[in-house]
Amino acid sequence: MLKVLIVDDHDVVSQGISRVLQDVNGVDVVGVVHCGEDAIVQSKTLQPDIVLMDVHMPGIGGLGATKEIKRLFPRIKIIALSALEDNLYPVKLLEAGASGYLTKGTKTSEILEALEAVSKGEHYISKSVAQRMALSKFSIDGEGSPLGQLSDRELQVAQMIIDCKKSNEIAELLNVSPKTVSTYRTRIFSKLSIDSDVELIHLAIRYNVLGMG
Repeated sequence: MLKVLIVDDHDVVSQGISRVLQDVNGVDVVGVVHCGEDAIVQSKTLQPDIVLMDVHMPGIGGLGATKEIKRLFPRIKIIALSALEDNLYPVKLLEAGASGYLTKGTKTSEILEALEAVSKGEHYISKSVAQRMALSKFSIDGEGSPLGQLSDRELQVAQMIIDCKKSNEIAELLNVSPKTVSTYRTRIFSKLSIDSDVELIHLAIRYNVLGMG
């Protein structure tokens, strides 16, 4: 029996995936949680074989949770879930230790394909994402998108800015001070050679990293 933990801060999404997988022979949904921090705790408690991990969540987010789970529990496999088909996030998640990357619009049959492949020790990337990466000859070093040079936390803050969240909102979601958010913003703008949120959004549109979910 393949034990699966579902992590997504949108209850409709997590419950929807849970209902689908509960009807699949050989799959046992052992838990559903809504943030990266709980994913780490429940990975220890429930010892799932595979974690279906939402990428864009408050707190440490899916990227941070993936790194920590792989550090603490190397045998647990992680399949990242995102609304985006861009190249940057699949590369980041694979570098963090994820074994797969699926878009949230993927069909149930492909989710099952991914679970089967990853359970066998293989990697699985959503067909639409894999095609984009192949066509663009995207480098594992993150070349091709200027956002690839951001640290994981800077990338998380940048995404929240792109999502039009205010500094106070970002600070609350990340459990840091507004001053710390301001520091991250300054670093992001410096690395990307931009001067405003509008320019950041334009970059996000250009490199297809708008509206991550």
